[in-house]
Formats: sequence, structure tokens, C-alpha cells
Amino acid sequence: MRRAAFAVAAAVALVALPGCGPGGGSGADLTIYSGRNEELVGDLIDRFERESGLGVDVRYGDSAELAATIAEEGDNSPADVFFSQDAGALGAVENNLAAMPRPVLDAVPDRFRDPEGRWAGVSGRARVIVYDTDKFEDSEVPDSVFDLTDERWKGKVGLAPPNASFQAFVSAMRAEVGDERTRRWLEAMKDNEPRLYDNNIQTVEAVGQDEIELGLVNHYYLYELKREDPSLAAANHFPARGDPGSLINAAGVGILETTDDRRNAERFARFLVSRDAQRYFSERTAEYPLIEGVRRPAGVPPLEEVVGPQVELGLLGDKLRSTLELLDELGFTT
Repeated sequence: MRRAAFAVAAAVALVALPGCGPGGGSGADLTIYSGRNEELVGDLIDRFERESGLGVDVRYGDSAELAATIAEEGDNSPADVFFSQDAGALGAVENNLAAMPRPVLDAVPDRFRDPEGRWAGVSGRARVIVYDTDKFEDSEVPDSVFDLTDERWKGKVGLAPPNASFQAFVSAMRAEVGDERTRRWLEAMKDNEPRLYDNNIQTVEAVGQDEIELGLVNHYYLYELKREDPSLAAANHFPARGDPGSLINAAGVGILETTDDRRNAERFARFLVSRDAQRYFSERTAEYPLIEGVRRPAGVPPLEEVVGPQVELGLLGDKLRSTLELLDELGFTT
């Protein structure tokens, strides 16, 4: 579980890292850098490949690491598309992105797209506190992440600092309540001895396996694990309206300005906001669809009822590097 130090240090230094997939340069029609987990979106990308008839290479990895790689590669990047887990990583490389086709931008609400038109959100996710249902009722779970620094939760809370969604959450907290209060919260959390994990899946699993009692994650990972094990003793608690712990973020897509096949890159972006792909997000990954006319996942509250901090998602990219440095400085990566 100690991949975190390497991941964050690499992203801060903007060092190009090897991908988890085949990478570019193999003669494929389209090369995608995906910060989305293969288990979640691999079937969707396979569907695009079949329907489009294109040969697709996918390089899977952490969104922050891939953003760092894109920045390092510059004009030599083999990537055509960046499919990011969160808006912050897209914002961090917005200068490397081309203008997104207007139909893609217009398909999603303003809050889930770049004001300058360089990337578009394709699915929504809410930050939640996942909890052990063998020990708590929903009403017993704290309504604010600021309450997790209480001695009551010492050694019982799980975090995933290498994960792009956690990094975006910290960046949003900085934007909402300021750097000083965010630093104090992180320091107090560190003093409270949280358990650190590589990703959200591990965090939810740890709750279900009684390693920890609470975890800060995106809402949809619970549903993925519940499909595999319906008896998993875990549930999501949605923090209070406006709390930094209730951030609504978006996975999104950007087209690299250096792509040598813009037409195929645009086809993939359009595919992600198509009705079929949006139903996939809702039914397969339990994420919020962002286009009109597609039902939200069963069991999650309407998106309009989940009110997070009023932070423009496009601004999170500007804070990514300094957020990574802050997490590293405070020892969340060692």
C-alpha cells in the first residue's frame, strides 16, 4: 500500500512514468491515456472499439501521474485523448488540450465542463463517508469531514492520498475554506493516525473487512463491491450540504492538441456523452449520468440534492501540484 510516495513525488516532479497498458506508438487508430480504472471502464472502451471499428490502445494509470506524463511529453505525447478520473487532472493539463467539439460541451451542464471549452465531464461522482454497517447507523456517522479529527476516530478512518479524487477533494477544501484551515485539518487527521490506502476500492474493502470504521471515497465504489459481495457490511453516508466532504466532481475527457487524428479523438469524446455510454455509467459503475434523459443509479440521491462546496471544477487543476506538495510535506505519502 505504499505506492503513494512514489506516485505523488512523481507527479510533483512531472516525471514521465510507464503506463499500465500497452501505451502509444503501436500503430493504433487511437491512443487513450485513462485515469479511469480498467475494471470500471474497460468494457466501455471495448464497446467503443467494436462499434467504431477503430484499433484502440489504452494506457491505464493514476490520473495525476498521467497528467504529469502528458506535461512532460509535451509535443511528443503519443496520446490522442486523456480520459481522467477527475476534473482537477484535466485542468492541470488544460494548456495541452484542444477545443472540445461544441456538441460534446453542450451535452453536459455548465458546472461539469471547462469554461474555456477544453474538456467536458462525462460522469458525476459524490464524495461520501463509507461506514461499517455492523457498527453504525447512518445517523451515527459524522456529517462533516472536520469531525473526523476527533479522538473517537483515531486509527479508524481510511484515506487514499494517491487517488486523484482525494487530491481533488483537498484542492476543493483549500478553495472553499483556505489553505490554513485545510493544512490544520490535514495535520489533525495525520495526528489521528488514519489508515492509508492506494485507492478507493481498497478503502471500501477495508471498511467491509473491519480494518477501519470509516473511509473517505467516491460514492460509486461501494456499488462495484456490492455487486461482487452483496453481504459486504458497508454503506455510504452523504455529508452535510456544503461540507468539503460532499464535493461533486466529474470524470472527464480532453483531446490532446498534438493528436494526429483529431477526428477519431472527437468520435471517442462524442461516444462518452452518448445515451448508451451514459447508461453504462449509471447502470454499470453507479456514477451519475450527466446528459438529460438517462436515469441515475438506483439507490443514490438525485444529484441536485447532493450539494457540495461551491467550487468551480476547472480551478482544481491550478491547485493540483501544490496539493500534491502539501500532502507530501505532511507525510501522507510515506
